[in-house]
Amino acid sequence: MIIMKFGGTSVEDAAALANMCDIVKGRAKRQPVVVLSAAAGITNALIRCAEMAAEGRRGEAQGVLREKIIERHYQMIMNLIQGLREQDLLIRQFKQYDEELSSLLYGISITGDLSPRVLDFVMSYGERMSTSIAVVALREHRLRAELMDARKCMITTSAFGKAEPLMDETAYACSTHILPLVRDGHVPVLQGFIGADVHGVTTTLGRGGSDYSAAIFGAVMQAEDIEIWTDVDGILSADPNVVPGALRIREMSFQEAAELAYFGAKVLHPSTLLPAVEKDIPVHILNSRRSRADGTLIRRQVPPSRMAVKSISYKRGITILNISSTRMLGSYGFMKKIFDIFAECHTSVDLVTTSEVSVSLSIESTPALDKLIARLGEFGQISVRKNKAIICLVGERLRSEAGIAGRVFSRLRDIPIDMISHGASEINLTMVIDNEHVPEAVTELHAEFFSSISEPGIFE
Repeated sequence: MIIMKFGGTSVEDAAALANMCDIVKGRAKRQPVVVLSAAAGITNALIRCAEMAAEGRRGEAQGVLREKIIERHYQMIMNLIQGLREQDLLIRQFKQYDEELSSLLYGISITGDLSPRVLDFVMSYGERMSTSIAVVALREHRLRAELMDARKCMITTSAFGKAEPLMDETAYACSTHILPLVRDGHVPVLQGFIGADVHGVTTTLGRGGSDYSAAIFGAVMQAEDIEIWTDVDGILSADPNVVPGALRIREMSFQEAAELAYFGAKVLHPSTLLPAVEKDIPVHILNSRRSRADGTLIRRQVPPSRMAVKSISYKRGITILNISSTRMLGSYGFMKKIFDIFAECHTSVDLVTTSEVSVSLSIESTPALDKLIARLGEFGQISVRKNKAIICLVGERLRSEAGIAGRVFSRLRDIPIDMISHGASEINLTMVIDNEHVPEAVTELHAEFFSSISEPGIFE
């Protein structure tokens, strides 16, 4: 059995959906379980509708719902589905979606309530819409597709907006609802991103969570492979929007890919790999627009590379907090008290550097920033630097390769560097710079480490 997850651009219109069906059909003998995102742009449109309704602009919200969401799916149905009866049934289904969402928007406009719980329910319609159409299209491709509501299979905590899976409960639900279908030769089609708590209330796994859904389903059902179908050829040596000549990486380790995902690589959701790592399930990153391309294979063990750096990623929107206090000198538990405050404010820390009387930490943008500053101010003098970015070099030979830091700093000699971390992880070198210098820094570093490639087996 394999898990096949298709992202928003892979189901964005009739042509993309037809292509998705061909890809799934080509893997029918491998017992695929299909996990789909909402069509590209639909989740954002749903959020916009909900926000407009909460602001009292229900008329505008209704217009976006009809024009940008419902009508777009009607066009997909008419251009993709051949059977007139199937078209009619789907159109009736989408009229029901229209009515349900209209009622939701009315309720939001009256109460002004746009809590995370309400927003999760609104957003869930994107995946429910894409899978409703996809399952009919797959049947027209002579596959025994069966639509499954992921909320019966993905059991989560009640942390609306960023729920975490309850693995034991999810495993039991999948063994009850999905595995029997697979054994009987059916192709289950599930929504990514969404789930439900133990009370049956709709939740979401956070933006980009469809990848996470696929990995969770793969882990609890012991899949032999997890395929993430997207609109790029795999993981590249840098963002191709910044470095047009970026190279495709044929293979990389789970650890390398996880570092890249966390530090900004857009191909993967940062949490995606965790369930796959635990079960040692290989993950393939593939391009649905070029289905014959090899993509990138991510697995626990990969051939050793002679290249020090495999890829360069970046993450914008970083804030640096610097805490200076003579109370740090020779004291115990100072750092614990500081990190307790970050835990209290539900804020994760990317990088940490310390001296005898100060500590600098980098965080992503957070609505809790003012609270953080106030609480940290109890321990010392606080300075805040915003509009920063993290640049991360990843490669399994970074620790053992002599002169890496010198090459980096020589290339970036004209760019101010705020923080550096090298040694906390054996496979990454990370630094913080101004947002505005990201394109220059990434381009310079790529030229330094990828100007000549001695390993065509690793890069293409």
